[in-house]
Formats: sequence, structure tokens, C-alpha cells
Amino acid sequence: MLSNHLQNGIETAKLVWSQLPNAEDSDQEGVSLLSTNDKGSVESLDYEVVENYAYREEQAQRGKLYVGYFVAVKWLLALLIGIGTGLAAVLINISVENFAGWKFQLTFSIIQKSYIAGFVVYLLINLVLVFSSVYIITQFAPAAAGSGIPEIKGYLNGVDIHGILLFRTLIGKILGSIGSVGGGLALGKEGPLVHTGACIASLLGQGGSTKYHLSSRWLQVFKSDRDRRDLVTCGCAAGVAAAFRAPVGGVLFALEEVTSWWRSQLMWRVFFTSAIVAVVVRTAMGWCKSGKCGHFGAGGFIIWDISGGQEDYSFEELLPMAVIGVIGGLLGALFNKLTLYITYWRRNFLHKKGNRVKIIEACLISMITSIISFGLPLLRKCSPCPESDPDSGIDCPRPPGMYGNYVNFYCGKDKKYNDLATIFFNTQDDAIRNLFSAKTIHEFSAQSLLTFLVMFYTLAVMTFGTAVPAGQFVPGIMIGSTYGRLVGMYALLGAASFLGGSMRMTVSLCVIMVEITNNLKLLPLIMLVLLISKAVGDAFNQGLYEEQAQLRGIPLLESKPKYQMRKMTAQEACGNRKVVSFPRVVKVADVVSFLRSSEHNGFPVIDHTRSGETLVIGLVLRSHLLVLLQSKVDFQHNPLPCDPSESRSIRHMSSEFVKPASSKGISIDDIHLSGDDMEMYMDLAPFLNPSPYIVPEDMSLTKVYNLFRQLGLRHVFVAPRPSRVIGLITRKDLLIEDNEDASPVELQTTSVRPIRHCEGKLISRITDSESPLLNDLLVQDHAPGRH
Repeated sequence: MLSNHLQNGIETAKLVWSQLPNAEDSDQEGVSLLSTNDKGSVESLDYEVVENYAYREEQAQRGKLYVGYFVAVKWLLALLIGIGTGLAAVLINISVENFAGWKFQLTFSIIQKSYIAGFVVYLLINLVLVFSSVYIITQFAPAAAGSGIPEIKGYLNGVDIHGILLFRTLIGKILGSIGSVGGGLALGKEGPLVHTGACIASLLGQGGSTKYHLSSRWLQVFKSDRDRRDLVTCGCAAGVAAAFRAPVGGVLFALEEVTSWWRSQLMWRVFFTSAIVAVVVRTAMGWCKSGKCGHFGAGGFIIWDISGGQEDYSFEELLPMAVIGVIGGLLGALFNKLTLYITYWRRNFLHKKGNRVKIIEACLISMITSIISFGLPLLRKCSPCPESDPDSGIDCPRPPGMYGNYVNFYCGKDKKYNDLATIFFNTQDDAIRNLFSAKTIHEFSAQSLLTFLVMFYTLAVMTFGTAVPAGQFVPGIMIGSTYGRLVGMYALLGAASFLGGSMRMTVSLCVIMVEITNNLKLLPLIMLVLLISKAVGDAFNQGLYEEQAQLRGIPLLESKPKYQMRKMTAQEACGNRKVVSFPRVVKVADVVSFLRSSEHNGFPVIDHTRSGETLVIGLVLRSHLLVLLQSKVDFQHNPLPCDPSESRSIRHMSSEFVKPASSKGISIDDIHLSGDDMEMYMDLAPFLNPSPYIVPEDMSLTKVYNLFRQLGLRHVFVAPRPSRVIGLITRKDLLIEDNEDASPVELQTTSVRPIRHCEGKLISRITDSESPLLNDLLVQDHAPGRH
């Protein structure tokens, strides 16, 4: 009988193997993970408002009622993002807890008769779950692999990576996380939840998914990249709030780690979204406590109670705590370096061989993880149960089929437990809860903790970078809490030190650790450990997300410019590249030729005055030109400018020029023009951005960098130093009272009048009673020899 089942299993495995995809078997529709050579998958985002005629007409037609509706929809979407992300987190947690519960219950019931049969069942269940995860990722949603935080950080930094916010990426992230985490791999679901929240926010912002016929016009209000950025920021905060039940930590995570641009109005909406997530999660937990969620109970969501332990500390204890911070910085920096090398090897050698290799790799790692987690506890001697404490509520040992503290695994007597199996034969949440528990001081031996630390650290390095959704928050907490407990009962500080040494977060991570442990008394120690671990880690390399973003070819603009930029100017940064510009009235054939031969996304538009002087009148985007070529309604026969009073931009709404989220949009190859069309002309004046940002050629590159990043720009014009000044705006000019009856003349406190010429340069006197020093500085800047 057993041989027949074995033969059937072999035949089934052969059938599955023959159906596994290879590199050339699947069509991924242009969605793939980035490599350092795949620059075509990266595109900058247009966060700047294009104030062309179409935009100004729409703004003029919108009254206060529409503005109120606009604001109301923003808050409605914040509410929906919180609800959606909270429900996604509940689904993932319930599924993971139930799969793990069934797995452990079945395994423990079988090992009562045969440990070999129990091992086979345990390995196969993990293998099936991991296989389902990697198959979904490779065939359905390749952009859902990894944590997704480097890609989302790049998006909020102004870089769009095709496929990261699609509907299938969301589905792949949810289902893939269930399989990879439920399959026992050394990874977590917290990072993928951040990506999940971002996908939900992006889909809600564009009204759903038109490809899968799940869209609503009522929500299609925010179509610009700028509005989507705000929604994705809310989604990132919601993901952290859902993963850790830490709403304030979610807000600070979005502010500290992923966003490059922030404002007070966005803060309120992000805070509101995180609060909604906390309410949804707590409601789901209250409903599941009644036993309606299977194996999902009160421990399903991360909340580690360390009450009853050490509540005070002395000055002498600061030294071992500092040692923990140093250890965390060293191990975190080493983790970043090892994962960087292995991921680089995977992407450039292993994963280039196709999807079949990715599937084999994930399955092999699953088998290795199962063998280690099942085999190592067999080599460990059991320990006698400590004296029972009725106040602790913890039984020793736990009955077979239960997982938690004091697991009875391969023990001859009933009153013994296996401390190594107590860590391995648990979900990660329960294992961390065991390590954090202050009521089980003598539960784990130093030998078992050291063994688990080495093996789990190795497994986490091996697993990171496989083609499954993978987060590093919970594995980092497990690693840190293990050596924290080795030093003393400092599991919380050890977890904080490793995360600080690897991810280099400080404020947000400190708040998250406090929220998930409900312990404010250790806040100063957590702050101290985080600062030490981050300082030690920064001495060796960058943070985990920055390293992975660089490996993936995501051109992040970090908060601090490079030191070399101080000695460079804007003109030097431009190099010798030729600037491609368009005249105001351009021939269609010339536009097509330029777009086919150039990959630029922004083009200056020039015009000539009656005296023959060349003027830069604005910036036209590639996406705008493609829309105009596709619609053909703005073609004209004569090469003369149109009359501005007869504005023809009413034919286009500003939303028509926006590229769909996380997609390539229109390509020049998708547009078909006849010979007659190619001989037509277009007037670009109504569609260009008439007020792009311009910097003088001798501005330091550091200053340009800060301007570019802080304003979220995509293009900056570099121009010669202007010959004259028409005015000067001070703080006083920007403090406009909200009074419709106020006279605009009262605001003109600054004026400029020419006084004399100096070597062809017009010197202007600033007539501002508050700015005599500015007047002197301006004259000095135009003095001979300072041009």
C-alpha cells in the first residue's frame, strides 16, 4: 500500500515538473524585477504641477463647492485605504495562523507514532506552501517578490517602476505572503504589508483596475502623480500600522523611511488612515477571540507583553546594553553585506536562467529550513519542567498539538520539554513572544539560544532575495531577541539593536517597539541602543533598503547630497549633452522624429520676439506630446501661432495627460499617423508648463540637489545668469490675508527700478525698507569681475 502511494507521488511530481515554466515559457507583460542593466523599467514621476492653459481653465471653473468635494474625497479615500489594508492584514494573519496551526497539529499527532512520518508530513506541507508562493510570483506577479519597500521608497522619491502598484501585484503579494510565511521560511509578512497598503492606495486613487473590470468612476478624481504620491504615503503608513498594530509607528515610518516630501495636510490624513487600521485590526481580533477563526487566537497579531519583568535599571546595566547596541550594529551591517552579495549573485547569474530555477531554489531552501527546524531539536536533550506558577498561566509541557511555551518534542517523560523545539516549532510571532516573555526566565539554555541564532541568521541570509514576498522585520526581531536574551533578559533591546543596525531606523522603530510591547519604562534604553547600533552600522555600509535599492538600479536621491557636489556647478553637471528643444509651432513630422530618436521626457520650448531674441517659454513633456499626436485634434495646416484668446486647450482635460499608475503609458510606436498628418503643425503654447524651475549655471550642485529633491522635481532648466531683476519677494509678500476686499496694491512692498548700466548689465535698486543689506548684496553680485 505504501509503495503504491509512493509511486503515485513520484508520478505526480514528474507531471508537475513537466509543467513548470522556463524562462521562455511565460509572458510577463513587461513586468519584471529590476536589474542594474534594465534601465528601461525605471521612469521618473512628474510631481510638479504643470500649470498650462488646460490646468488654469479647470482651476478657474472650480468653485468652493468642488474644492470641498475634492477634500471630502481625499478623506474618504484615506478611510478606504485604512479599511482595505486592515482587512488585507487580517486575511494574511488568519491564513498564516491557520496553516501553521494545522501543520503543527498534524505533525504532532503523527510523531506520537513515528517521527519519520511526522518529518515527511512536516516537510511536504512546507514545500507545498512555498511552492504555491513562488509559482504565483513567477507566473502571475513577478513585481510582488521581495519586501517591496525599496520599490515603494523609490516611488515616493520620484521613480516609477513598472508593475509595482498593479492589481495583480496586490493579489500576488497577499497570496504569496501567506504561502511563504505559512511555509516556515525565515522571513516575515510586515514588509510585504507595506507594499500591500501602497497597492491598495494606488488602486483606490485611480478608481480600481480597468483591466480586470473592477473600477468606479466615482473614485477617479486623483489622477496626477502628485495626488497618487499622497495616497501611496497613506498606504505605506497603513501597512506598518496593520503589521505591528502600531498606528503612530506607521506614521513615523512613512515620514522617516520612505517619503522624500512631506506637508502638514498629509500628516493628518496619514494619521487618520493609521487610526482606522488600528480599529479594523482590533475589531477583527475581538471577533476571533470567540473561536470563529480556527487556530487564530489572541496571539495572531503581534503584541508582545513583557510586563512582570524588569521595570527599572541601574547605571551599571548601561554597559551591557551598550554592548548589545554594538553587537546589533555589527550583525546588522554584516547581514546587509551578505544579503547584498548573495542577491547580486542571484540576479546576475542564477535568476537569469529562468523561472524554473527560481522555483527550484525556493523549494530547496524550504526543504533545508524544514530539515534544520525539525532535525536540530532531535539533537537537543530535554529539560525538566520548572516548578509551575499558577499566576503565569503557562503549562509545562504543553499538550501535544499545541504550540507555545514548553513544547514537548522527542522527550521521554511527560514532565520535560525541548527548549530548542520551543523556538523552532512555533510561528514567528509565538517564538518571539516566548523569547520576550519575562515569566520564563530559565526556559532557554545558552546553548540552544546560540544554536538558534547561528542557524536562523544563516537561513535569513539565504532566504532573502528569493522569488517570494519577504520581509525582514520579524526575522530581525527574532535574531536580535535571541542574542539579547543571551546577554541577559534584554530580548527587547536586542531586537531593537539588530533592526537599527540593519535598517538604520531610529525614531519610527523606537515607537514601534514601544507600541508592540506596551512598555514605556524602557524607552530611554531603546533610544540608546538604537543610536549605538545605527552609528556602528553606518561605519560599514548603508541601510538594508538603500543597499537593495542600489542593487535593483533604483536611482534614489538620498536626503544628503554627496560631498563632491559642493565643488561642482549646475553647468558642470549638465556636461556636454545637447539640449533638444522645440519651437512654439512645430511640425508633426519633427515631433515624431525627435521622440523616436530621443529618450528624453521633457523638452524646452523656445520662441522668438520681434527683435529676434530667443526666449524659453516653457517645458513640454513627452507624455503630453504623445497625447496630442494620438488625438490629432490640435493639428493645424499653417505654421502660425494660435490666438491665445481662442484657447483650444478646452478640447483636453488635464487628466488626459496623466500616465496610468505603474504602467508604461503610451509609446510612440503605438501612434499611427498618415502622410498628411505628418505635414501638419502643432502650437505647443497651450500645453506646456510656462513656469518651470530654472537655476543659474553657476549654482552649486549641492543647492540644485536639495531643490530637486525637496520639491520632487523631474526637470530643472540651467540658464545663464539673468541680466536684470524685475522684483524681489520677501516673507512679507507671502503673508497674504485671506480677505477678498484687500487691495493688491497693499501687498506690493517691494519694487525694482533701474538706476544705471555697468558693462552692459542692468543694476537695480531694491526699494524695501526691510532690506538694505539685500540691496548691497545685489549690487555686489553684479559688480565687475563677479559675473
